[in-house]
Amino acid sequence: MPVQRSTIALLDVEPELGEGLNPQERETAGRVLAVPTRALAPGPWDPSEGPAGVVPVVGLLVIDGILTRDVVFAGRTTTELLGAGDLLRPWDDDVQMDALPFTASWHVHEAVQLAVLDTRVAMAAGRWPPIARALGARHVRRARSLALQRAIAQLPRVEDRVLVMLWALAERWGRVGPQGVRLPLNLPHRTLATLVGARRPSVTTALTGLSRAGLVERTDDGWLLRGDPAEILPGQLDSGDRVLR
Repeated sequence: MPVQRSTIALLDVEPELGEGLNPQERETAGRVLAVPTRALAPGPWDPSEGPAGVVPVVGLLVIDGILTRDVVFAGRTTTELLGAGDLLRPWDDDVQMDALPFTASWHVHEAVQLAVLDTRVAMAAGRWPPIARALGARHVRRARSLALQRAIAQLPRVEDRVLVMLWALAERWGRVGPQGVRLPLNLPHRTLATLVGARRPSVTTALTGLSRAGLVERTDDGWLLRGDPAEILPGQLDSGDRVLR
């Protein structure tokens, strides 16, 4: 996959990283943190490929786009969905376990821009603690998302897993509109299946049931969610719409 590189002012595109800095610190840090970026086109991505010279000491920060990381273990696939604000370290994420080997692959679904957090970012984090704190929060957010995903995958009914997962994704990517919450993630059923730990045919059937119940509608760019997620608890769908795993 072609990889392109340019430079961005990190605190301009990720102002949250500068929260807690006083105006003078913010101005100085803003000048220091001009970092390289990598642009990835949709398709498979091999993190080991890319321009040489700049070492992502801290990691790679997703600025725009959507990508997934698939882990295949014992013939089953688990997917992690990643987007703007996520901090990646593929060289650590994909380290093999001798006793329990697995394979990992990355796929870009919507064109991705990555900020390369190099040595200057590491030095800035040491100089300005709020930057270090904000970077650490990105790791915590990713871990929390994975923990929630694991909890969702434990729900016994596939419809519940799919519905709760869509609302969880909408918490981050959703847009409230007059008809409901639009979730502009045009993910294939296979990806939804690996997100919730189910088979693709079961997810397709579950989506049919959710659509029939008026809770989910397919749109050109993703999904439309209806109802109040606080009231749509697992097990509340009509028994006629249940799906056997």
